[in-house]
Amino acid sequence: MERNSGIIMHIASLPGKYGIGTLGEEAYKFADFLEKSGQKYWQILPLGPTSFGDSPYQSFSAFAGNPYFIDFDVLNKKGLLKLEEYENINFGENNEEIDYALIFTEKMKVLRVAFNKFATNISEESEIKNKFNEFKNKNSFWLEDYALYMSVKEEFDLKSWQQWDEDIKLRKPEAVALYKEKLKDEIEFWNFIQYEFFEEWNKLKEYVNELGIEIIGDIPIYVSEDSADVWSNPDAFLIDKETLKPKKVAGCPPDIFSATGQLWGNPIYDWQYMHETEYKWWIDRVRESLKIYDWLRIDHFKGFESYYSIPYGEPTAKNGKWVKGPGMEIFDAIRKSLGEVNIIAEDLGTLTEETIKLRDDNKFPGMKILTFAFDSGSDNPFLPHNYEKNFIAYTGTHDNDTVRGWIEKTAPKEQVEKAIQYLNLNEEEGYNWGFIRGIWSSVANVSIAQMQDFLNLGNEARINMPSTLGCNWKWRAKGEAFTDALAKRIYSLTEIYGRCTKKEEIKTGEDNIEENIEAV
Repeated sequence: MERNSGIIMHIASLPGKYGIGTLGEEAYKFADFLEKSGQKYWQILPLGPTSFGDSPYQSFSAFAGNPYFIDFDVLNKKGLLKLEEYENINFGENNEEIDYALIFTEKMKVLRVAFNKFATNISEESEIKNKFNEFKNKNSFWLEDYALYMSVKEEFDLKSWQQWDEDIKLRKPEAVALYKEKLKDEIEFWNFIQYEFFEEWNKLKEYVNELGIEIIGDIPIYVSEDSADVWSNPDAFLIDKETLKPKKVAGCPPDIFSATGQLWGNPIYDWQYMHETEYKWWIDRVRESLKIYDWLRIDHFKGFESYYSIPYGEPTAKNGKWVKGPGMEIFDAIRKSLGEVNIIAEDLGTLTEETIKLRDDNKFPGMKILTFAFDSGSDNPFLPHNYEKNFIAYTGTHDNDTVRGWIEKTAPKEQVEKAIQYLNLNEEEGYNWGFIRGIWSSVANVSIAQMQDFLNLGNEARINMPSTLGCNWKWRAKGEAFTDALAKRIYSLTEIYGRCTKKEEIKTGEDNIEENIEAV
């Protein structure tokens, strides 16, 4: 990665009229804002369909896209929705906060209206139906299982697959055939949802790339227990063949932040099986991810070197143990199949020499978080004077408070005082801008800040508080947030520190936006 910069902005957090950010007009406007700001990278959170808890890091599939991000206005332009079928639906009273319960019920109803028109009003010989069938064939290696999984899940009142009837839970061939026939219309609905999602996403990505901007995507190392991946590939995980419950689950050991550690609950991979199958599942996952992203950040990179394994059923993470992971072998297999890959190692937390070596031997960029820098002395690795080039420096990520929230609420007073002194923070510039300046001026090849930090938002705009439920993943930007004045200020800072991708007069891209949306 060359010397550039970027902004973290989750698709769900984009402004808009229908309860949650989508792949429609506001996404194109944000891409234009990035270009006007001189930015090279748009970093997003995982795009997969979210499950209970609404976390993009707990998904029903490692391959599918989130139906919530499908844009109604795009469907309207395709003739699959009428304006009156969606414009007056209540998606919540607060446009700056996502109401996932309403999105789940109301948005899916509207998407079914669109699908019914797609299924009944469009000729089987039409170009769109040909593209749809081509999409299904091309993605059948994951889509068939996912569409069946979601359809059967609906049949069993959204229960986890482990609570389904025994025959389909075990994927007995006669049961699979029976449900495919019984639920064929529902299966086609889920096929359509994925087709439409990727149609809209690919068009947006094409537009973003044409602006000279690259997308940094994000995948968690583990998948959810309640997912099509585990149901359709139980041999790839440490799953008890009789109970179909995990033998071991993932997490983190106790530390100074938690006396009982973190119990994530995700099934652990059967790395021996992965080795015997030449890591095909992982190769498929990385290949498909790099079709939709330009760079791929893998969450919890340490898990490839060694992973924390907790016996299933334990109430906390205290009784887990570290187990050696696949190490370099998995990345050699990926490169053998795919060539060199643009991977970013999320290497936060307690690092061992072995993890650092694995990251560096692969030449993957690591990460630095500025708000982690002020709890110790001058040798703190998160202080900018200790950075090296092959890193991405962040003010914070989705798991951190905003800069303003950190200063006003989260950080101990002595850490705030250290930050003020080290970064020469002052109210005239703005403490948030001082933090951004701190990483923009560093030697790290790439610097990235959350959009909330450019907007100087507080704790109310925090995306996620790890190990908590119920109040996360909800923040949305105001529609008028991305102004030309803000773009100019970001551009100026970016130019001063040699990170600009373009040196030209700021312009608007509304005509381009309209052309691209109409083409979706």
